[in-house]
Formats: sequence, C-alpha cells, structure tokens
Amino acid sequence: MLKLLEGRELCVCELTGILGLSQATVSGHLSILKNAGLVGDKRNGRRVYYSLADRKRNDYALPMLALLLGWLDDDAQVRSDRRRLSAMLAKKGTDA
Repeated sequence: MLKLLEGRELCVCELTGILGLSQATVSGHLSILKNAGLVGDKRNGRRVYYSLADRKRNDYALPMLALLLGWLDDDAQVRSDRRRLSAMLAKKGTDA
C-alpha cells in the first residue's frame, strides 16, 4: 500500500481493486498505517483519500517512511500492483 501511495493519493475502493483485497482488510491496514503516522487521510464527499504522511506525527514515522519507500522498488509484486494502478487510472482517464 505504501508503495502505491508513493505516487498519488488513493481511496479505499481504488486500493481494493488494485490489491484484490476486501474493503475491510484494506481499511484495517490503512488504519494501522495511519495510527503509525505513515499515512494521512482526507475526506472528499463520501470517499476518504489516503496519502503518505507529509508531516511529523512522531519522531519515528517520517524516517521510517523514507526507509520503507527506498525498499522493494525491484519487487515483482510491487511492479505488478503499479501496473494494475496504471491500467486503472488509464481506464478512468486519469494521469498516473
């Protein structure tokens, strides 16, 4: 999820489509990441959009986020998820 949010903000419904997980699972993971200070959220109507944290919530969150984002760029699953994200955005007519 963090590697997908690295490129843009996404709502739960987009993440469920990309990851093939249930809404409850995605929401649960996002809640954990938010509580850890790694992601933030904003409401837009009925949807909540998540993005990477851009402000310090604790002394460890932003340094940990920087380390996490440096990892897994060459991971096959991350590449596959990013391809699905690009395809979903192209179908919607949105820039990736």
